[in-house]
Amino acid sequence: MSGANGNYQDVDIDLGRVIAAVWARKGRIIAVTAFAAVASLVVTSMMTPSYKAETRLLIEARSPNLTGGQGGGAGNDPVLDSLNITSQAQLLQSTDLIRRVARELNLAQYKEFDPAARSLLPDFLVMSGLKPDPMTLDPEDRVVEKFRERLQVYAVENSRVIGVEFSSHDPILASTIPNNMAEVYLQLQSGAKLDTHSETAKWLEPEIANLTQKVKEAESKVAEYRSRNGLFRTNETNSFSSQQLNDISTELTRVRGERANAEARVENVRTALSAGRAPDTIADVAGSQVIQRLKEAETNLQAQISDQATSLLDGHPRIKGLRAQLAQIRQQIASETRKVLASLDSEAEVSRLREQQLMAQLDTLKADSARAGEEEVGLRALEREAAAQRQLLETYLARYREATSRLDGNASPADARVVSKAVEPSEPYFPKVIPIVTVVTLAALIVSCLIVMISELFSGRALRPINREVSLEPAPVQEREKIAEAPLPAAAPAAAIVSRETRVETTALPEQRAVIERKEEVRTAVLPPAPAAAPPAKEINVASPEPVGSDETEIAPVVDTSFTIGSVAHYLQRHAVPVAVAVSPNGDGGSTASVMLARAVAEAGRNVILIDLTGSACPTRLMAEHDRLPGITDLLCGETAFGEAIHPDRLSEAHIVPQGISDPVRAMRAADRLTMIIDALSDAYDLVLIECGPADTGSLKRLLRADGTEIILSVPGFTEDAIAELVVTYADAGFRNLLVMAQPDDSQSPSSRRRSAA
Repeated sequence: MSGANGNYQDVDIDLGRVIAAVWARKGRIIAVTAFAAVASLVVTSMMTPSYKAETRLLIEARSPNLTGGQGGGAGNDPVLDSLNITSQAQLLQSTDLIRRVARELNLAQYKEFDPAARSLLPDFLVMSGLKPDPMTLDPEDRVVEKFRERLQVYAVENSRVIGVEFSSHDPILASTIPNNMAEVYLQLQSGAKLDTHSETAKWLEPEIANLTQKVKEAESKVAEYRSRNGLFRTNETNSFSSQQLNDISTELTRVRGERANAEARVENVRTALSAGRAPDTIADVAGSQVIQRLKEAETNLQAQISDQATSLLDGHPRIKGLRAQLAQIRQQIASETRKVLASLDSEAEVSRLREQQLMAQLDTLKADSARAGEEEVGLRALEREAAAQRQLLETYLARYREATSRLDGNASPADARVVSKAVEPSEPYFPKVIPIVTVVTLAALIVSCLIVMISELFSGRALRPINREVSLEPAPVQEREKIAEAPLPAAAPAAAIVSRETRVETTALPEQRAVIERKEEVRTAVLPPAPAAAPPAKEINVASPEPVGSDETEIAPVVDTSFTIGSVAHYLQRHAVPVAVAVSPNGDGGSTASVMLARAVAEAGRNVILIDLTGSACPTRLMAEHDRLPGITDLLCGETAFGEAIHPDRLSEAHIVPQGISDPVRAMRAADRLTMIIDALSDAYDLVLIECGPADTGSLKRLLRADGTEIILSVPGFTEDAIAELVVTYADAGFRNLLVMAQPDDSQSPSSRRRSAA
């Protein structure tokens, strides 16, 4: 890269040169690739093949229902959730299970499970103390450690299946170990169930005997208490006193009904007699057999009287006798009716007496029932205790019978079963010769090509410089020493003031500023008119340069040879400056130069916009159609949109944000929004040029948020001493990127300059 980057020139990667370098070394690349392929083939062929087999177990509840019900063993079944499946997978990796399998298969005799015991060569890592000596461990522990390295137990996703994979150099052993692990696991599960049932039965035996005695004592207390207090029961729910009380209450209700019925019948007969109704209209009277016979006799006499009245007169003795008999029968009917009424009264009186007797008995039974209720409180407490003991005894008996019935191994199967046994693998799973050789070959080819490309890039042969208008050949050391010994030119006082005791030792073209700009702290481009007898004005650098060539030779501050508007525009375009702030200490003259700078940048093909922050609105008058357009003050006050505040320049492709028509004082209260406005414009334009007019350093600090913003000092007509003093002032204020624009382009004719500023 010395050829292209020695002068810090911008470079680009020459893809053609990179490809040509790779092609030129194709023989070496092919050789390396072929060697890698052969080596990988030899290495993989020498590797001991490894075989892998897998056994799968299904975790499910396998508790037999010995009670004949629908869910006899459901209470003891494990919860088959994801945590249970994971727990079973961890159990398959337990040390006890691995030790048992290792003992049954005598895995310690295989070298792959205990390589340390059968190794003939010493382990240098162990000898150097970097690795613990495996021989200090128990042989079984060494086998378990190697066993774990080759074992893989995993739960199949979204299922209750657990896979057990094992890899070994022996295909028979690779299939035998997973199957043996599954068998041992099922035996452990079944044995755990048998142990649980056995322990349960042993614990229940004394508990059942104790509960049997307690139940017997509780039931004896209940019987004794009932006998002592006369709390006999007629059935399971009612006692003797309660049954008597219910019977008396039923009989009392019946008697009261009969009494009410008798009283109603007596009242009915009396009412009928007092009203003078015929006795045969009364149901109780008409139902009497005597009344019925008398009524028949009355009817016969009336019939005879009617029959005799047709042939005999009323005074005939026969008629009088019949009528006397009729009157006597009617008297008998009345007498019999009174007897019926007396009978009904007697029946009602009997009912009343019976009711009184039943009420007395009821009161007696109520007292007895109340006493029995108080005594039954204690009885119920004893019965509850006896029932609780009896229920617990029945539960223990059922559990004991179930536990004893499952003490047989076949009655307690494990909650898992083998759904897929491991079979002897026919092909090794490692090493896969073809994939490994293919990957290694491709990797060697890619790495070889990358090494060639990187070597070309770092050597600089694959880099090409970007074409510039001016050649960037560095001046020889002898020429720099001659220039250092020469007297300072006329512009030296200003340079000496700014450089702060640094000597001007060399000249450089404008494009050479990139060498120093990367190392400087403050850089300015001072662009006054060059005197005839002195060298061109130079860019002044405050930072001390780094040594170049020897300890006695120093790189002096870079000196620019042109301070025109065109050179500043070229600098802004070359470095793609997004935001630049123009300060015009002499007022409208500097603002006019800033307008010409914006138009020069626009003519170079870049999108540029100028923001008028001056008090005189000089850029607005020069670029806008008229000075009463919405602009930056309206944006700050929030009274207009971006589209309405941006206007085209009437003489170029540039755009302008005018001063605006809102109150400047009110707009400055919202000066914090100015940074957001500048950021938004910088996203849409290549260059945002802010013309501030004769602004001081304090105002610029409030305006600028970033230290790297370019500051353009538009100072046409300033003397060199004034420019140097102004540059020092801004440098002391902390502004590091300073450009000086002191005169228009020499290439422009007076008429074109007038047209640009018009």
